[in-house]
Amino acid sequence: MDFSSFITSLGTSFVIFLVLMLLFAWLSSKPGNNVIFYPNRILKGLAPFEGGSRMRNPFTWIKEALSSSEQDVIAMSGIDTAVYFVFLSTVLGILVLSGIILLPALLPIAVTDDGVKSNSLTTSNNTFNDLDKLSMGNIKDKSSRLWAFLIATYWVSFVTYYLLWKAYKHVSWMRAGALMSPEVKPEQFAVVVRDIPAVPEGQTRKENIDLYFKAIYPETFYRSMVVTNNQEVNKIWEELEGFKKKLARAEAVYAESKSTGKPEGTRPSNRIGFFGLIGKKVDSIDYYSEKINDLIPKLESEQKVTLREKQQDAAVVFFNNRVTASCASQCLHPQMVDTWTVTDAPEPHQLICSNLTIKFFGRELRQYAVYVIVTLTIVFYMIPIGIISAFTTLENLRKFLPFIKPIVKEQAIKTVLEAYLPQLALIIFLALLPKFLLFLSKFEGIPAESHAVRAASGKYYYFSVLNVFIGVTVGGTLFSTFKNIEKHPNTIVSMLAHSLPGNATFFLTYVALKFFVGYGLELSRIVPLIIYHLKRKYLCKTEAEKKDAWYPGDLGYGTRVPGDLLIVTIVLCYSVIAPLIIPFGVLYFGLGWLILRNQALKVYVPSYESYGRMWPHMFVRLLASLILYQVTMFGYFGVKKFYYTPLLIPLPILSLVFHFICSKKFYPSFRHTALEVACRDLKEVPNLERIYRSFIPPSLSSEKIEDDQFDDALSHVSRTGSSV
Repeated sequence: MDFSSFITSLGTSFVIFLVLMLLFAWLSSKPGNNVIFYPNRILKGLAPFEGGSRMRNPFTWIKEALSSSEQDVIAMSGIDTAVYFVFLSTVLGILVLSGIILLPALLPIAVTDDGVKSNSLTTSNNTFNDLDKLSMGNIKDKSSRLWAFLIATYWVSFVTYYLLWKAYKHVSWMRAGALMSPEVKPEQFAVVVRDIPAVPEGQTRKENIDLYFKAIYPETFYRSMVVTNNQEVNKIWEELEGFKKKLARAEAVYAESKSTGKPEGTRPSNRIGFFGLIGKKVDSIDYYSEKINDLIPKLESEQKVTLREKQQDAAVVFFNNRVTASCASQCLHPQMVDTWTVTDAPEPHQLICSNLTIKFFGRELRQYAVYVIVTLTIVFYMIPIGIISAFTTLENLRKFLPFIKPIVKEQAIKTVLEAYLPQLALIIFLALLPKFLLFLSKFEGIPAESHAVRAASGKYYYFSVLNVFIGVTVGGTLFSTFKNIEKHPNTIVSMLAHSLPGNATFFLTYVALKFFVGYGLELSRIVPLIIYHLKRKYLCKTEAEKKDAWYPGDLGYGTRVPGDLLIVTIVLCYSVIAPLIIPFGVLYFGLGWLILRNQALKVYVPSYESYGRMWPHMFVRLLASLILYQVTMFGYFGVKKFYYTPLLIPLPILSLVFHFICSKKFYPSFRHTALEVACRDLKEVPNLERIYRSFIPPSLSSEKIEDDQFDDALSHVSRTGSSV
């Protein structure tokens, strides 16, 4: 990429960002758009914006985001969101403190040397000489000036250690404060029990569970809920709910026809064949009412059968205080670990009950199988990523697609294609992966939705780093040097060091595209706005349908966190080689903090609460990025033939030691709830029956089922309708 393409990329990205910001300022002031720009506040019964004035400054959101406290974020979006902002603040602090030293110290040292003239290892493949002069590539081999860059490598590492330690400590106290809350939370009084052994003769499964836990916790055991196979009852319940929604829609259409047409109205009708396209035509209201009346007794009958005859070897066990539940989730109950496996319970709606009955060794085998599948996915995705990184250059496009030669001869078209084509191709390609990784994570046997999201996020991070960062970096030479790597595996570090500088401008524009265009679209919410108004005009008839059309969902940690970690990896690895990338990283995380603060306070609605369990995941991968940076710098100094390169060897070792210390000091309190936290007093006596019933799935909840029918078993499935 030459200088004009680089400036074009930055300039057009910035213009797009300004246009999207102005669109947001205008569109968010329209009352008809409040459900798109302020849904979180609306759902909490608050006014769309404080003061309620339509004439308020359109940029007041910036002041509100900057002045908001951590407690404001917790009140509106929960602990998980507040922890995400700790992550953003920590990375921003690392980059700012690094840039304060690196930019004024390294740029003058680099620009006053003339290594580019005698060195083929440039930062932009000799197409962007001004950037070369501002980078480590402009330093001559064996030069004493490399000492400054070596010291800078240590500076970035120690700044990262310091801020990560502070953040881990802060998040630990934040999590403890949330768990010490006097509010009654059902999941704090329950544990999930798996791998229940065969029932002794003469006992029911529920009696077996109750006797086991009463013997261990005679004073604090409350009752148990046996997990059942809800596959059939879920199908009937979902079908019933679907017909109820269709009936409500038909009645709304009928009521609307009375006000717009004849006074008596026009009753809606539909065909009962394939997707409503063929078959007999019937009155919709009568047809759906008849279907509902037929399904209700069918559902009640299946509920009774499920509760008595479809019990599984898993259960949710309840205690009358938080301390016992916390203690039970941490203790080894049986002598053999493959029976009576007890873990802490997530929020009731998070349970993935289809995974609760997977046996102990089955879960272990599934986990290793998933690791193999993910590894193969990463390896084989290297091929298309490498092809994309090579094929989307104009030179290769001319070669493989000769018919476009006349088009790309135009300077304006050529400049735009060089500025955007590779980055857009890569972003679109990566968007296809997250659902597959979430499916694999659930296949492992993970029992909670939030845990599955964390696991998928971790897989996506490693995929992104290995394919996007390393794959793009060495993609141009990967196939030609494969045999050499196979014969000499230790050459991968030096090959990465050789390839890294030449891709600096690609990653500069990649980061710029992400924060200007990505955050511009995030703030303006132009896509959700268009979709909502189209649905509202042509599809939505009931209030429930309108809510479904504008409901925003959560921040999407499964893809957002790995995306941020990829940017961290890119900026860290180039921070010393090409310090000019640091301001781009600061802009990315600074804008991200500001815009997502607004979205967290006003837009996104959390789908679950894990009380900061995402933080250890973020911490480990931040350290992985730091270690990759340290290894890369070791290789690059070696390429520069610097005699004192071995002085960098202690850095990866220090990172591993730092991880070990933090994992021993902080991580146990994230894996389990500390007893000194669980023992805090509640503001009211917990209603144990209400806690118990909060775990009853919607498909088994019925007023006509008497309490004695739940004595044998009760099951729970996730809200998404997963079944065993």
